[in-house]
Amino acid sequence: MKHEAQLPAKVSVHPADYDFFTSMPCLLPPVGANHARYFGIKEVHRIEGAVPSLGSDMMLYDAKTGELIALVDCDWITTMRTGAVAAVSAKALRRDDARSYGFVGLGNTARATLLCVLEAEPERHFHVKLFRYKDQAEPFIKRFGSYDNVSFEIVDDINELARSVDVFFSCITSANGLLVEDESHFQPGVTVIPVHMRGLQNCDTTFDRVFGDDTAHVKSFKYFNQFNDYNEIGEVLAGRDPGRRGQAQRIIDYNYGLALHDVVYASLIYERVADMDIPSIDIIKETEKFWI
Repeated sequence: MKHEAQLPAKVSVHPADYDFFTSMPCLLPPVGANHARYFGIKEVHRIEGAVPSLGSDMMLYDAKTGELIALVDCDWITTMRTGAVAAVSAKALRRDDARSYGFVGLGNTARATLLCVLEAEPERHFHVKLFRYKDQAEPFIKRFGSYDNVSFEIVDDINELARSVDVFFSCITSANGLLVEDESHFQPGVTVIPVHMRGLQNCDTTFDRVFGDDTAHVKSFKYFNQFNDYNEIGEVLAGRDPGRRGQAQRIIDYNYGLALHDVVYASLIYERVADMDIPSIDIIKETEKFWI
């Protein structure tokens, strides 16, 4: 429904270094004369030293009346929709025989991504390689102990990881340089998904195809004018673009994040819990014209 929604490009401000506050508005399209129509504005931020470093909230409105109907803690929504989008993109763009998935960054975003990967294709076995960071790899593996369609391997060399996987996920939230300094380590047929955009810009001008979730989001990227064969990932999902044009193509996909996903999630959750016993605050609004 992306082309039916009103979805302006997000706006970011940066208090310091890599810290940011980003505002993401979206008006969902009407789905029926008697159905609620929703507008949401999500704010997501990353603050160095905060625990967790990423946080987000949303104001959700009834677009027919202008009523603020919910204030939503979006941390779970952000994590799970980010993982879902990464998993869907990988499935759409990977080569046919892809089985080996690599992860750099083993936080909640990586967990959500792999959860969606495994749940979406329970009949398919995945060999997952984890780039070792501190003590995060072992708890990550333990989290998926109940899944029988995955095996794990811990890797200490990021170049080895790049050379040996069919799909390369980067789930780090900050990078001061390139993750893989020589992009030739990525083999023919690889699909690279920088979930948080960082550290893989050296692939932008050399990979065969580049995708993004929204052109307005990625057109400011340094190498946008040098992208080879660019399109939006939604065109692949809609069947209007084949995505991978050959099994040997190297593809990179930038999903900067669409408020559309967050507002859809929030509105569906709201409809499920609206009649439940949840925290409620009475908002007394004026009903007539008033003067200061």
